[in-house]
Amino acid sequence: MRALLDNVLSIAVAAGREILEVYQNPFEVEYKEDGSFLTAADQRAHDLILAELGKLTPDIPVLSEESNPEIFQVRRQWNRFWLVDPLDGTREFVKRRGNFTVNIALIDNGSSILGVVHTPVKNISHYAALGIGAFRSDEDSGINAIRTRTMGTGKTTMVTSHSHSGAQTGQFLQNLESQVGEVDLVSIGSSLKICMVAEGSADIYPRLGPTSEWDTAAAHCVLDVAGGGMIDLHGNCLRYNKPDILNPWFLACGDKSVDWAKYLKKS
Repeated sequence: MRALLDNVLSIAVAAGREILEVYQNPFEVEYKEDGSFLTAADQRAHDLILAELGKLTPDIPVLSEESNPEIFQVRRQWNRFWLVDPLDGTREFVKRRGNFTVNIALIDNGSSILGVVHTPVKNISHYAALGIGAFRSDEDSGINAIRTRTMGTGKTTMVTSHSHSGAQTGQFLQNLESQVGEVDLVSIGSSLKICMVAEGSADIYPRLGPTSEWDTAAAHCVLDVAGGGMIDLHGNCLRYNKPDILNPWFLACGDKSVDWAKYLKKS
């Protein structure tokens, strides 16, 4: 698994270079049927990742956000597969805010057992595998193991989406502050929100809105291995390769001993 993790990290970094080549020049924006953005960077990263994973693990199929629609029917028969978002946070990419990532996860019987989240603009990677550990690498501090933090060790920090925070998230924040006092609120894009919880720089990320499985799978593994968890509003761990590719609303939490769901209720 360590060798596999290192190889997948290299693939994600290479995909990041493809993305930056587009990002650093003028580019066109297209729209998918669901209204989401699509750029040449999405496709270039997708093509590279599929080609390299095909060489690395030819017997393991790949499901990418940019895969052909036919694969969505076939994938239900898969027990183990790669789940990929070649460019998570295309909105951040288009607005040139830099908070976009390459996400690659290995799914085994519904669980994410290996995950890489690479941030091309900052050349930072968060990655993990079961039995190996969770890590953060960057040019300044090198490679470091990461762990979530215990609630109450400092001022509570909550992360939210730049683009998708609604009334329910506001209610969660209000309820949280009524119990713990003032909360630092950080808005950031893509799966970096989950990575912040995994590295101990945030305590909670309530996602009370739609996401797809490829948006969360890689960071989910990082958070799990770092000591946290991702649960739906009933306390169940998120699962992958469901008939519906959409995730339920969820809470990405660092300290699993806290009953985070209680902050969902109206005061």
